[in-house]
Amino acid sequence: MKLSAAKLKRLIEEATVDAYGESEQRVGFLTLIEENLALPFVTRILDVEVAVERIDMNTAEEIVAICRRGRTRQAIPVLDLPLPKPIPKGAEWIEAYRRWAKGG
Repeated sequence: MKLSAAKLKRLIEEATVDAYGESEQRVGFLTLIEENLALPFVTRILDVEVAVERIDMNTAEEIVAICRRGRTRQAIPVLDLPLPKPIPKGAEWIEAYRRWAKGG
């Protein structure tokens, strides 16, 4: 996914506009990712196909994708989540979160 710097900046501002501190900013991203990302979708992690069922936050305050393969579920940090092609609707919020997390 290739988003312009201006588009990423607008998305980051929208997610963090009323937030105080990193924790609240992260919750802003979580909310917008949950509201906009088309779920479920299938992706590959370590060459294994998994279904991304939902987005959540773990106790370390990381935004994570809850992935399922058969009866097994695992939380994968969204920062490390490979996105499939075609990219699901709303994935621009993941890209904005990744940019924000890198300090940009």
